[in-house]
Amino acid sequence: MTATPSPSPATTPSGGATRRSNTRRVLLAAPRGYCAGVDRAVIAVEKALEQYGAPIYVRHEIVHNKYVVQTLEKKGAIFVDVTAEVPEGSIVMFSAHGVAPTVHAEAAERKLATIDATCPLVTKVHKEAVRYAKEDYDILLIGHEGHEEVIGTSGEAPDHIQLVDGPEDVANVEVRDESKVVWLSQTTLSVDETMETVDALKSKFPNLLSPPSDDICYATQNRQIAVKKLAEDAELVIVVGSKNSSNSIRMVEVALDAGAPAAHLVDFASEIDEAWLEGVTTVGLTSGASVPDVLVDGVLEWLAERGYADVETVKTADESITFSLPKELRRDLRAEAAALSAE
Repeated sequence: MTATPSPSPATTPSGGATRRSNTRRVLLAAPRGYCAGVDRAVIAVEKALEQYGAPIYVRHEIVHNKYVVQTLEKKGAIFVDVTAEVPEGSIVMFSAHGVAPTVHAEAAERKLATIDATCPLVTKVHKEAVRYAKEDYDILLIGHEGHEEVIGTSGEAPDHIQLVDGPEDVANVEVRDESKVVWLSQTTLSVDETMETVDALKSKFPNLLSPPSDDICYATQNRQIAVKKLAEDAELVIVVGSKNSSNSIRMVEVALDAGAPAAHLVDFASEIDEAWLEGVTTVGLTSGASVPDVLVDGVLEWLAERGYADVETVKTADESITFSLPKELRRDLRAEAAALSAE
């Protein structure tokens, strides 16, 4: 995806957004945008199209971003809601959000060639669910009902998992044995709200076991820390992301909870209401983990045209994590490379 030119931001170390300014400016969060799991999933679709040709079927949106999905559709990806929509014998890719074992079984019944683009950090939660179910724990999955990731994780151990959708759900939770209960979480939640839910669960179940490591992914946490820093000094925070993106929605909530007077979610610069800028000198700008930088560049251009040409990067973390492509795709790419070298 080719990014359009944008104003060159100056870089400020963590903690740089600490004072009000009389000059119109943009505080640009870093890190922002694509996480390693999203980058892997998008590249996987593109590589699959190159390797096998169109169409490549993808079960659900590969990532929750309108622009990314539309771009991949133009290249030959076909997004479907259920496995039954994929013609028998075709190639189907599973999205970054993961799927339940029943979906793998459905694909096998239809003789589909599968490519699993589930984010490795989601796969980690799946493995934890399987492990604790085998040990006969009651598993309290903190997450949002109906989210694809929650559906996939729940499907790993449906007889052991119950969903806890926020602190208000805790009163309704019942377990078989209070000495064998563990919590897991969706990877894209608000860290603060999740811990509020965990604290409420621990008050009810003092022996509640925690997962061996954080379930909320590094990118979700980093982007929430960054947006909190923006909220310290910005009168308006704009989060670029789609309405069905859990991590993007959470960033708006985090900005408001951190003290931003206003925060809004937009897919494109064209969705910004100029009325939001009334009386605003400092705009905070960030983007969800499924958002390519071309969309942020579009917002920067839109703001520059309205006098917000001074762009200051507020850096709160470095990210260098990368994930390898799905194993099925790596196997076929290696086989093709070996065949070419043998000619």
